[in-house]
Amino acid sequence: MHSEEQAKQLIDELTGHIYTALRDGGLDAEPVLELACSLEEWGVSTPATQELLERPAARLPPADLTRLGESLLRDTGFEPTFALEPRMWDVLEQALKVVERDVRAAEITGTLRLITHDRDDNGHAWVEFQGGYWSNHGTSIPPIAGGDVQGALACVADATQEVIMELTWKVWPVCATHDRGLRAELVHGIAVWRCTGDGTHTVAPIGELS
Repeated sequence: MHSEEQAKQLIDELTGHIYTALRDGGLDAEPVLELACSLEEWGVSTPATQELLERPAARLPPADLTRLGESLLRDTGFEPTFALEPRMWDVLEQALKVVERDVRAAEITGTLRLITHDRDDNGHAWVEFQGGYWSNHGTSIPPIAGGDVQGALACVADATQEVIMELTWKVWPVCATHDRGLRAELVHGIAVWRCTGDGTHTVAPIGELS
């Protein structure tokens, strides 16, 4: 039996391998079967693991192998890391540039950048403002947030808002009509700032505050 740490490391290696192979093509049966066996060994039994253990590897056509590989990724709660998907980091960085337009429109100065740190085992990103970030209570950004441009805008805007307010002790951004704070939301697939005063008032798309 593997230790808990060894088990986690092996799962991370196998799921990463399966994800990359599914993305790029060329998935073979060995890592899929190894992951299924390992999960069963550690008491995690799912329809996918049971099917894999019941069927000989030679009888797994590519379509079934793909289906079962994807099922195992879902079963383990797999999410790609920035190392596996660097483009997701690029999307988040571009989102921060858009959000920064709203920050500067409010005449808020100070450096903004996207960071990661070694203490975050999940490999999440944080927005740093004026050299500080709210690591204990602030909003972290998972790599998967970079999989969608508008979703990335909403996530990065939320994280930026929180760190700015925590470090300046001021509400930002503010609705000029209701003098209430705004929150970042997705409305019909578009990232916008909405007023918290009435809950239905959209002020502007993120990046377009005046």
